[in-house]
Amino acid sequence: MLGCDRSKTLVDICGEKEFQAFVCDALTVPIRSGSCDACISIAVIHHFSTVERRQAVFCELTRLLRPGGKALVYVWAMEQEYKEQKSKYLKGKNASDKRLGKAVSDTLNKTGSTECQGLAQPSKDCNQPNGTSNSPNKVAPARLPVHTNRTSFETQDVLVPWHLKDGIRKKTGHGKLSQPLDGPAYAPEPNPVFHRYYHVFCEGELEQLCKQLDCIKVQRSYYDQGNWCMVLEKQ
Repeated sequence: MLGCDRSKTLVDICGEKEFQAFVCDALTVPIRSGSCDACISIAVIHHFSTVERRQAVFCELTRLLRPGGKALVYVWAMEQEYKEQKSKYLKGKNASDKRLGKAVSDTLNKTGSTECQGLAQPSKDCNQPNGTSNSPNKVAPARLPVHTNRTSFETQDVLVPWHLKDGIRKKTGHGKLSQPLDGPAYAPEPNPVFHRYYHVFCEGELEQLCKQLDCIKVQRSYYDQGNWCMVLEKQ
C-alpha cells in the first residue's frame, strides 16, 4: 500500500512508522495509470473550492485504478442531522471510526492484494469533463463565513476553525513564551487557530460529479455519521 498527502509532516510521521507515503497533490498523483487495485479518498475532496477541481480529483482517482478496481470516497455532509438523527459531530463526541475502517477494509479486500506497479508521471486515461482543468481558474468567494464547531452548517462553502494542539505546538515550534522566563510576567501564547476551507456536500452531489465521467460506475452511495460516501468501480 502507498499513501500520499499534501502535508510533509504527516508523511514524515508515516515514514517513522515504516509506512510508504509521499507528498503530492490529489490533482496530480505520480503513480502509473491503471496500476492500483483500490484507492481511498477520505476527507479530501471537500477541501477543493470549485466544481472543476472536484471533478478533476475524481478523474485522477479513477485514472489510478485498473479496470474493475474500486475506490472509496468520504466527504463531509451538509446534512449533519439525517433521517431525524443527529450526527456525533453535533453531539460533541468524537465519531467512531469502526464503520469507516470496515468500509476501507472491505474495499481493499474485494479488489485483491497485488501491489501498485511503481511511480511514474501520470497520463490521463479518463474522459475528463468539458471545462475541467487542474489549474485554479475559478476560486471560492473572497469572503466566507466561519463555521462554529459542533453546529449545523448554514452554507456549503465555509471556513472551519482548527485549534493547534499542545503536542503539535511543541513539535512545530508554535506558541513560544510571550516574555522571558526570568521576566516579571510570562505566559504561553494561546493555541493558534487556523481556518480550513470546506465545501460540505448535499445529498446526491457526489453522484452528480461522477455523471460526466463515463469511465466509472457508482456501486454504492450512503450516509455515515455526517459524511456522504461512495464506492466507485473503474469500467
